[in-house]
Amino acid sequence: MEDMIVDARGLSCPQPVLETLSAIKKFEEGSIIVLVDTTTSRDNVRRAAEKKGFKTEIEVSNGGEFRVKLSK
Repeated sequence: MEDMIVDARGLSCPQPVLETLSAIKKFEEGSIIVLVDTTTSRDNVRRAAEKKGFKTEIEVSNGGEFRVKLSK
């Protein structure tokens, strides 16, 4: 199954978290990739995902954007 992508770049909190929680509700298998562009969004998305039982991995991409990978 392909990864689900949530592009939350350019959105202010709490919108990235709300978009992530919406994706988690639809999640069946694979991974969810959340793209954000601030450290606040990165940290809030990570916390919300971990509260829902997901493991998180964070990568920094070019330009200081973050790729948060959620998996179970």
